[in-house]
Parts: sequence; C-alpha cells; structure tokens
Amino acid sequence: MIAATGPHIDVEALSPLLALTGGGLVVLLVGLLRPRVVREVLVPLLALASLAAALGLAIWQWDADEEIIAGALRVDTLALAFTAFVIVAAAITVLLSWRAVAPREAAHGEYYAMLLVSAAGMSVLVQAQNLVSLFIGFELLSVPLYVLCASEMRRSSSLEAGLKYLIIGSVGSATLLYGLALIYGATGRTDFAAIADALNSVGGPVSDPLFLTGLALSVVGLAFKVSVAPFHQWTPDAYEGAPTPVTAFMATATKVAALGVIIRFFDVALINAQPDWAPALAALATITIVVGNVGAIGQTSVKRLLAWSSVAQAGYMLAGIVVGTQHGIEAVAFYLAAYLVMNMAAFAVVVARARETGLGDAIEALEGIGQSKPLLAWPMTIAMLGLAGIPGTAGFIGKFFLIDGAVDGDYAWLGIVIVVGSAVSLVYYLKVVAAMWMRPAPRSVPVLAGGAVDDPPADAPAGPRAAGGEVTLVAVGCAAGPVVFGVLPGPLFDIARDAAAAMSHLF
Repeated sequence: MIAATGPHIDVEALSPLLALTGGGLVVLLVGLLRPRVVREVLVPLLALASLAAALGLAIWQWDADEEIIAGALRVDTLALAFTAFVIVAAAITVLLSWRAVAPREAAHGEYYAMLLVSAAGMSVLVQAQNLVSLFIGFELLSVPLYVLCASEMRRSSSLEAGLKYLIIGSVGSATLLYGLALIYGATGRTDFAAIADALNSVGGPVSDPLFLTGLALSVVGLAFKVSVAPFHQWTPDAYEGAPTPVTAFMATATKVAALGVIIRFFDVALINAQPDWAPALAALATITIVVGNVGAIGQTSVKRLLAWSSVAQAGYMLAGIVVGTQHGIEAVAFYLAAYLVMNMAAFAVVVARARETGLGDAIEALEGIGQSKPLLAWPMTIAMLGLAGIPGTAGFIGKFFLIDGAVDGDYAWLGIVIVVGSAVSLVYYLKVVAAMWMRPAPRSVPVLAGGAVDDPPADAPAGPRAAGGEVTLVAVGCAAGPVVFGVLPGPLFDIARDAAAAMSHLF
C-alpha cells in the first residue's frame, strides 16, 4: 500500500503568513473575554504584537527565493517587500482604530481578527504564482474587508458602504474567476511559468479568442480591486461610508496587494504577450489618471477627495507595470511605499479632526488648524504636497521614477500624461492646504485640548472629543516619511531595487 503524501511545507518561508493567521486566531479568542481592559487594550496590543512578529519574520527571510506548497506560492524579495508594506499599513490601522467606534460596535476581537486575516490574504496574493492561489488570496483579503466596511453598525452610511463593496466586489471576484478559468481552458495550465511557456510555444494561444477573453476578464477583475477606471465606481462611496481607519487600510494595503499580484501575473505568466496587453493597460492608466483627477476637483469631503485621488494614483502606478521592465517594477515598489505613508498621514488627520469637531470628514473640519493644531496641519500639508508630487518629497521622486521608467520602456507619452495629471491634481490638493492655513476655523467648531478620551456610549450621537495621542503620533510619524525619503531616498531605493531583483531573470 502506498501512503499518500502531502506537499512539503517550508515553515520558515511561510512564517510571516503563519504569524498573521495565528495572531488573528489568538486575537479572536482573547476578544471573547469579558473584562473591558482585555477587549480595549490587550486585544489591540496582541494585534500589534502579531504584526510586529510577522514583520520581523519577513525581514528575517529577506534573502529567500523559493517556491513553497508545491509551487503555489513564491517567497522572494518582491513578495516580502510588499508583505512588509501591508503589515505596516495594518499596524497603523490598529493605532487609528484604538479608540474608534467601529471596534466597539463590531466587537474588538472580531474587528482586529478580520484585519489580520485580510492582511494574511494580501500576503498570499503577492506570493501567488498559480491561478488557484491567486483567487484564494483575492477572496481572503476581500471578505473580511466587506465586513469591516460595515463595522459601524449603528451608522447607515457604514452599512451602505459594506453592502456596496460586497456587491461590486462580488462582481469583480466573479469576473476574475471566469477570466482565470478561460486562461486555464486556453493554456491547460494554472502555474504562471507554465502559462508563459504555453504562450511562448509555436502557434501559442496569444491570438486565441478564448485566451484573449480570459485575459480581458482577468484585467477587469483585478481593476475593480485597484480602483482602475472605469471600474472604480464603488470607490468614493465605500471610502466615505466605511470607518476612516478601515478606509485608510483599503486605500493603501489593498493597492499594495493588488498591484503586487498584477506585477507577478503580467510579468511572469503573460510576459510573452506584453506587446498585446501593454497598449490596453496603458490606455486604462490614462483613463484612470484623467477620471481620478477630474473627479476629485469638486469634492467637499476629504475622504471622497482621497478616494478620487487614489484612483488617479493607481493610474500613475500602472505605468510602471505597462512597460514590463525591471526598472518599472522598481518605480512601482518605491512609489507604493511613499504612497502608503502619505495617505496614512492624511487619514490620521481626518480621524483626529472628525473626533475633535464632530464635523466628520468635511473639509470644513480642517479650516483654521494651521494656527490651532499645527501638529495636524503640517502632516496633512506634507501629505497633500507629496501626493501632488512637489519637489522635496518622496512623492516627487516616486513620480519622477515612474516617468523615467515609462520613457525607458518607449511609453514617453504616458510619462507626459503623468506630468499633466500631477499638475491638475494641484487644484484639489492645494484646496485642502488653503483650508488649513488661509481660512479661520468655523465659530461653531470647538477646539478640544489633548488628554484622555472618554468615549460616549455606543448609541450616543457622534460629537466632539479628543483625538487621542496615538492618532497624532501616526500623523506626525507618517508625515516624516515623505520628507525623509524625499531628501534621503537611498534606503527606499534599496528596498525597491531588492524587490524588483526578484523578477530580474524575466527581463
């Protein structure tokens, strides 16, 4: 009798993912305990400890380059760098959620467990090199986010955001699944490398209608997750209605994961068909830049403004993927890191002002804080200038890097689109800056001093309260990133170069 054997599992290579999933389970179980100090203090601390362990293990495995679980996942510097970005975004989200309403209404254990599981799904996604593991990671990151969007259960707009994201996300998932199934039908393979070999064979399926249809559907499914126009319609409503810490996580970590798998999918499985898909992806990038920047101009909600901004930013980053070169991947990795800290700084200020003023995410809540709250005004200013690509910030260097990659890849016209889009974006980014420094605070808005936060009951209406020192710390700390890496970009360049080096054998 022959005993069945399973695939060899390298526990060391899988350790960051195990830390995230194991931490999620521990957080969920500890959250069942009744003492308030356990739920409100110990549970988030355990979530942070799990994320710190996962980050440490990712750094420990930094030089790894191996396939695990029968080749379904690949642990290399690209996957580890993007996993580290996701972990940092999740840790910041925990800090922003510490005194928020959403964890209390959704139950602290469940809230932080879903956050960790979603981060684990993102880790699977950036490591996927198989159509099956790609879809598993896609769903593992998505399902917890549907629930997190609706975690403020007493606020109708949060429930609406969760429902919209669920419906649109399900359509995107179904579209992606159909596309992957058609690619498998055309090539007879699920591994990315095997698909590339099929495309490289004589009379390969690059002109096969079945393959091209699958490719188009796969692009559409992934475009929903990255908020690429015209598949971005869910983004402003979901971002505005979801709890702000969840919005911050969605705006940053989800993009990291989705762009990570797009890099691996297009530059491994479909690299031999690059002349066929690159023009279509370049057209999508152009449409996305135009739609995102134009849509943001008339917004009066900071969260909706940042949602439209994230659409435009997705277009910029697609340019690095279009060219299908190692230089393009370096540019995407660098800009993703800069984008993460700039957006987190902005969302931290939104959280702080929503708590202090009771005005939610309206731009009016930011008026006059240049004089009254400089520790919040400066981070928001740096974030806006960095996202606009003003010299002296990491955003400028990242956009320059993307433009350089586009030019090197014979897409100079796409570089020009990035420049024009960045110029247009000044209209709405500077509107936020002007509100903080050039307008007086509304007389009806109270200015609260710092100190301990005394949360109102769960069924009480939202009102002014202190922001919390951890939110200000996040705002200041994240705002330092664009300045430091704008002046001394070397360390971030090294990370981006290491991440792209994992794909060097393909170019």
